[in-house]
Amino acid sequence: MRARPGAAAFAIAASLLAGCARPPEKTDTVRPARVMTVRAATGEDVMIFAGDVRPRYEIDLSFRIGGKLLERKVDTGTLVRKGQPLARLDPQDARLSAAAAAAQVAVADADVAYAKAELERSRQLLEQKFISRAAYDNKLSAHQVAVARRDSARAQSAVSGNQAGYTTLVADTAGVITAVSAEAGQVVAAGQSVMKLARTEEREVVISVAESQAAALRVGAPAMIRLWSQPQKTYTGRVREVAPAADALTRTYLARVSVLDADDALRWGMTANVGVAGMRGAALPGGAIVVPLTALNQQGQQAHVWVVGPGNAVQRQPVQVGQYLDGGAVIAAGLAGGETIVVAGVHKLSAGDVVRPLPEPVTAAAATNAAAAGAGRDAVPPAAGAAAMAGEASAAAAPPAR
Repeated sequence: MRARPGAAAFAIAASLLAGCARPPEKTDTVRPARVMTVRAATGEDVMIFAGDVRPRYEIDLSFRIGGKLLERKVDTGTLVRKGQPLARLDPQDARLSAAAAAAQVAVADADVAYAKAELERSRQLLEQKFISRAAYDNKLSAHQVAVARRDSARAQSAVSGNQAGYTTLVADTAGVITAVSAEAGQVVAAGQSVMKLARTEEREVVISVAESQAAALRVGAPAMIRLWSQPQKTYTGRVREVAPAADALTRTYLARVSVLDADDALRWGMTANVGVAGMRGAALPGGAIVVPLTALNQQGQQAHVWVVGPGNAVQRQPVQVGQYLDGGAVIAAGLAGGETIVVAGVHKLSAGDVVRPLPEPVTAAAATNAAAAGAGRDAVPPAAGAAAMAGEASAAAAPPAR
C-alpha cells in the first residue's frame, strides 16, 4: 500500500518546525538557607547547654522494718505535709514482738527483786558471821547481773515499741510524691524504697558538660535558663555543683544549676536550655573561630564552607579544621571573621547558587542567649552581652546577609 504524498509532506514540515523551536530558558532557583556571621570566640560568649529540671532534694522513702504492705495512702503527684501518713504495714507481728519484750521486762524486774532480797539476807548473815565473805560476794554479783539484765530487757522493749510505730510511714518533710514503687499486698524489706518524695522549695537544672568544657565551668557562675516550652520566659540561675569525675557511660561531667527565681511553671522533668557566660572564650584559645559542624562540607581530604557573597551568591571557601568540639569545629585557617556562611543544607549547594538567607527561629537556645546578651544583664555580667553563641550546630546567631 502506497502512502499519500500529503501526509508525508505534513510530517516533514512538523519535524522542521520542532527543530527550529527555541530551547527552554534556564531559570535560577533561589534556595532558602540558614546563615550565620563568623566571629572569633571571646570571653563574652555564652555557652548553651540542654538539661532537665529536677528537685534539689529528692528522698527515697522506706520502712525501717519489713512486712506486708496493707495500705498506700498517696499516689504519684500527691502534695504531702510534714508528718502525714503515707503507707502502713501489717502491725500484728510488731505488736506481738513489743508484747513479748514487755513480758521480758516483767521477768527481769522479778529477778531483780529476788536478787535484792537475797543480798539483804546475806548482808545480815555476814554481820552475824554466819556466812563467809565469799558467799556474800556471790549474792552481790547475782544482784548486779539481775539489774543489768533488767536494763537490757527495758532497752529491748523500747526498741520493740519503736518498731511497732515504724509500721506507719510518715513524711519527714513537706513535698510532693514523685514516684511509687510498691503496692498494697506486697511484702517489702527493711530499707526498700517504696516511694520518692521531692521537696518543692528549690529546683535546679541538671546539665551534662563535655570534657573539653568542664574546666571552664565554675561553681557560682551566673546563668540564664529558658524552658523549651516557654522560650520567651527567662529564669535566673547559678552553677551550684560540678561533678569532680566524669560519668562512666557518657564521659561527661554532670553540673547542677540552681534556679533562683523558680515558679510553678517550672515543672520537674521539663527540658531547659542553660546559658553560661564566658565559657567558650575560657575553653578556647584567644581569637579562635568556631563554626557549626553542619556548616562543613567535605570533598576528598579538603573541608570547605559556603560563603555568602554579593547578591547572596555562594562561593566555596576551603578551610582547615584545627579541632572538633561537641557543638562545632575550630577553624585554624580559611576564615578571618566577619564572613557570612551557610550552616544548613550545605550538601545541596553549588558554586554560584543564589540563596535566600533565613533568620534564626525563636528557640529556647536562641532566646537564652539573647536574654544573656540583653535583658538578663542583671544576672549575667556585662561581658555576657555578646551576640549569639558561636558554634551552635543548628543555627546562626547573627542577622542574615542582605
